[in-house]
Amino acid sequence: MPSKVVVGAQWGDEGKGKIIDILASRADVVVRSQGGNNAGHTVKSGGEVYKLHLIPSGILYSTTPCLIGCGVVVDPKVLLGEIDALEKRGISCDNLRIDPRAHVILPWHIALDGLSEKARGASDIGTTKCGIGPCYMDKAERCGIRIYDLVHPAVFAEKATSVAALKNKIITQVYDGEALDADAIIQEYTSYGKRLSKYVDDVSVLAYEAVKAGKNVLFEGAQGALLDIDLGTYPYVTSSHPTAGGFCTGTGVGPTLFQDIIGVAKAYTTRVGKGPFPTELSDETGDTIRNRGNEFGTTTGRPRRTGWFDAVIVRHAVRINGLTALALNKLDTLADLPTLKVCTAYKLPDGSTTEHFPATLEELEGCEPVYTELPGFTGDLSSCASFAELPENAKNYVYAIEKLVDCRVSMVGIGPDRAQNLER
Repeated sequence: MPSKVVVGAQWGDEGKGKIIDILASRADVVVRSQGGNNAGHTVKSGGEVYKLHLIPSGILYSTTPCLIGCGVVVDPKVLLGEIDALEKRGISCDNLRIDPRAHVILPWHIALDGLSEKARGASDIGTTKCGIGPCYMDKAERCGIRIYDLVHPAVFAEKATSVAALKNKIITQVYDGEALDADAIIQEYTSYGKRLSKYVDDVSVLAYEAVKAGKNVLFEGAQGALLDIDLGTYPYVTSSHPTAGGFCTGTGVGPTLFQDIIGVAKAYTTRVGKGPFPTELSDETGDTIRNRGNEFGTTTGRPRRTGWFDAVIVRHAVRINGLTALALNKLDTLADLPTLKVCTAYKLPDGSTTEHFPATLEELEGCEPVYTELPGFTGDLSSCASFAELPENAKNYVYAIEKLVDCRVSMVGIGPDRAQNLER
């Protein structure tokens, strides 16, 4: 398994955790490239359930180095809580490393996230209010505090004092909120920095040297292609680049070192929060898919919106990521539905159709899905030991998706556990 990149091919929540866990079991190093604790990977293995938000999934393997790249925004309080929770369950985090360039989420980011969402009123974006966006804003404004600063108390105190004064002005004078206690924050987060200092190392160097040494390196991301801040359904997107290009800037490794780029999609479509969703099902079928697929957010617990498989968005993901293969999850969720629909194109307001994903929200809002119908399949797929054992109509559904998105399906998920995955 040479260097592999795993990306979400829809709006996130595609079941990347399971695919990453399978590939991590064969990897020598696992690297996380972007996002923060607004994302979550649920991994089910050996009867145990692990919900990971910041730490790469390879942490479940005691000898695998797990690297958090410079493109990740790190809430130290959340990260330490995750470390403590894993170690209480017998999972060592000794192999965890964090890039000193990664930016730190601080209490003012969380406060501003909530205040700005409240100020938007009915036009809110639907963020997780974890401070992700405001932290990336500071990064772009070049006033952010990084992991290096956090683990050097004098540097941290100086920078945090200056930044907190500015943020308190915004909190109180723009949003009419309550000022934060900068001294208390500095004291609290200095203690976090002391605990995290042993994990800090140059992830760019570590990842590069691992690839050049011929090791099997797995690069994992959060969210999905349709949430990319540039190429997704802006403004209903995340604040980073969960597409393949984001792995370069988020880990400090050049694109020529990536050999396989695997997209993960569900056999249907889901999304959380606001924004256009052409194939959304607001009926009994949508409820059935949600309940069978346990479509509730790992981080928020929010019910996910559900709909038929949208080949237009996955085709978009194939193109912008350069996908070499697709992992199709939760095929079992669709069992016993008499007819399955797949969106093949969008009908535009002028009556014409397009097979390309629109560039703007305004264009997307005017689109209607054009469906092709396929016969459903019945039975419990969990007993299938190979792709060949699937019902004929289930296989035909996979073949149809391959053709529509122009990408080979290399894995098919037929259940939540790691073992319930058919490799082709």
